[in-house]
Amino acid sequence: MGTNTRAVFVTGAAGGIGTATAEALSERGYRIYAGVRAEAPHLRDLAGVEQVRIDVTDPGSVAAAAGEVTRLQDGEGLAGVVNNAGVIVQGPLELVPAEELHRQFAVNVFGPAEVTRAFAPLLRTGGGRLINISAPTARLAMPFAGPISASKAALDALSDAARIELAAQGVAVITVVPGSVETGIFAKANAAAETALAAADPARLALYRRRIEAVDAAVARMRGAKPDRVAHTIVRALEASRPRPRYAAGSDVRPALILARLPFRLRDRVVVRMLGLGKATAA
Repeated sequence: MGTNTRAVFVTGAAGGIGTATAEALSERGYRIYAGVRAEAPHLRDLAGVEQVRIDVTDPGSVAAAAGEVTRLQDGEGLAGVVNNAGVIVQGPLELVPAEELHRQFAVNVFGPAEVTRAFAPLLRTGGGRLINISAPTARLAMPFAGPISASKAALDALSDAARIELAAQGVAVITVVPGSVETGIFAKANAAAETALAAADPARLALYRRRIEAVDAAVARMRGAKPDRVAHTIVRALEASRPRPRYAAGSDVRPALILARLPFRLRDRVVVRMLGLGKATAA
């Protein structure tokens, strides 16, 4: 184990899973570098929290954040880096604007890659752990969730490669897979999707509208876990004496992964039935 002061850098710390992780680590006496795009007032009173400005889509911002953490650590490494920042882009692939697809990958794939490059020296010094937040859709792409599914699949591939690359340097790479979680990210995703669809060709949108509504209704019936459940899994991954490569954080994760292993035709039939798409036809 290298030299660290139980310090962890968390991206996307301003809300949801990121805030819950900062709170859980604070309770356990960690020093937390909370990566935020703008100062988050609710983090000010958490013990051990230092807010660090970062935009994961801007390499200059990421480099500056790494430099600030390096300075504050004063020769000490990090016990962990949690790549939590993310966005959800959804909608029929035919109607998703190119810039939205680019934004999906900029935040969910290129962002974690940039953070990993910038913070790897601190993880090596600390013998720390790199934790990437994935999703069941990385293995089970759902209709109208192609962009987020593709981005998480790409992140999983990067994690699998980095796990072997960094192991010899004393850095463990771990994937945490939350299921449905009650956070504001879904409301933001729905608003962005509605904006994009409002600008779409009405005739083309009509081909999908009823199926989109069916999926929305099915998702609304799902009960999401609290963010602190995911946060506790992240803490467990940080503190395990022999961490696993992957951790599930939610009761709906394992069924999704089992479904992903079915033959494609059978899997598609199950998904169509589960989401009520069989009865939803074009307008």
